[in-house]
Amino acid sequence: MTALAEVNTEAPPAPALRRAMGFRDLILFYLVTGFSLRWIAQAAAAGPSSVVIWIIGALALYVPLVFTVLELSSRYPEEGGLYSWTRRAFGEFPGYLSGYLYWSSNLPYFPSLFYFTAANALFIFGHRFDALQNSQPYFIIFSILALAVAVGLNVVGLNIGKWLHNLGALGLWIPGIVLVGMGIAAGVLLGSATHFTAQSFVPSTHLKDIIFWSTIAFSLSGLESASMLGDEIEDARRNIPRAVLIAGALTVILYIAATVAMLLALPARQIQNMQGIITAITLVATKLGIPWIAAGIALLITFGGLGQAGAWFAAAGRLPFVIGIDRRLPPSFAKIHPRWGTPYVALLVQAVIAAILIFAGQAGTSVAGAYNVLVSMSVIAYFLPYMFMFAAMIKLQREPAGPEVIRVPGGTPVAIALAAIGFTTTTISVGLAMLPADDEPNKPLAVAKIGGLTIAMIAIGVGLYVVGRRK
Repeated sequence: MTALAEVNTEAPPAPALRRAMGFRDLILFYLVTGFSLRWIAQAAAAGPSSVVIWIIGALALYVPLVFTVLELSSRYPEEGGLYSWTRRAFGEFPGYLSGYLYWSSNLPYFPSLFYFTAANALFIFGHRFDALQNSQPYFIIFSILALAVAVGLNVVGLNIGKWLHNLGALGLWIPGIVLVGMGIAAGVLLGSATHFTAQSFVPSTHLKDIIFWSTIAFSLSGLESASMLGDEIEDARRNIPRAVLIAGALTVILYIAATVAMLLALPARQIQNMQGIITAITLVATKLGIPWIAAGIALLITFGGLGQAGAWFAAAGRLPFVIGIDRRLPPSFAKIHPRWGTPYVALLVQAVIAAILIFAGQAGTSVAGAYNVLVSMSVIAYFLPYMFMFAAMIKLQREPAGPEVIRVPGGTPVAIALAAIGFTTTTISVGLAMLPADDEPNKPLAVAKIGGLTIAMIAIGVGLYVVGRRK
């Protein structure tokens, strides 16, 4: 009886994160977080010069990002990614601030992504619901429902939520590939809608065009995302670097090819930010005698947006969880669901704040204006942690690397040079993102909202840190 009593009084094992992502899931995760159709339309709207800007962006940010993530994730493959790297390099508060800002940058990102998805979803039904294109209630309701899907599947478990991410990758890449094919067909059969000359490839130095460079840089980000899930990835030290290289190369190729294809199909002046992709596909499909394809592509884009939201929800939600473990956020953030093995408190809090921003973004502006403000907020809050990450790459070169670590080709000097280039690029992008879009009707209000909401997010984060440290 005594032995039996001792057995019965043992505490049940604590819930733990589950390794739910294999190599295939990891590649699809990078493809859905690192590629977005909406940036293609914004790039094509700038004309042929956007191709050159894509190449410059790839060299100035994407290459440094690829090799930074490759080495740091191989050195330190634990949960938290960017947060853990910055904390190791610079200490507790810089690590906390980088993780908090990265997390908070995703909060305005979700509403902007949902607005884009909602605008394209209307094309599933042809022109029957064109009246909703400027309807704030429609965009708010769609965003709330999409948010519920993303958070619900992630709370139930990454082994379930990853299927939404995988579906989202297909929903983004199939339309992108179709766009490339239709653009080539339009150029051959109908003639190019854009006149390509040597002069047209020279980037404009007008302020309104320079502002868009920060968006290009933002579109080339995302390869650090899966590192947040380090403890939930099978053989993370080996699989993350391989997936980064494969997904990174594919993403840059499709961005450039799809931008050229859109310019073959439409003149730059006719391309819209939120509906440029589906508009191009609809017009070309009609000219080619296959108008029915547009509804299917719109449906895929809708699934792509939902999958992208789900993937970023999973990645960003791990940061308050890890910070909660370190007791710089309330301990409840560190709770793992006893049945599903997910950081459910961190995910649910993230959902509540994102829902508030869905409503707040619409205040005093149009749907398009809200979209631009949310994108600018995302760029600023997202790239500030990038500055920490690139600086950490430089600082951590002092630490010895074991034989199992994948190093940057060329060793420490090349690693430092690439990180310095990435740091400079992100710093410039943060400054450009503060400027309002050229078509914004109320520019002072837009700047006030971008700056004010960004400062408020930082102030809240610092306040939470101070309170957590005192306790």
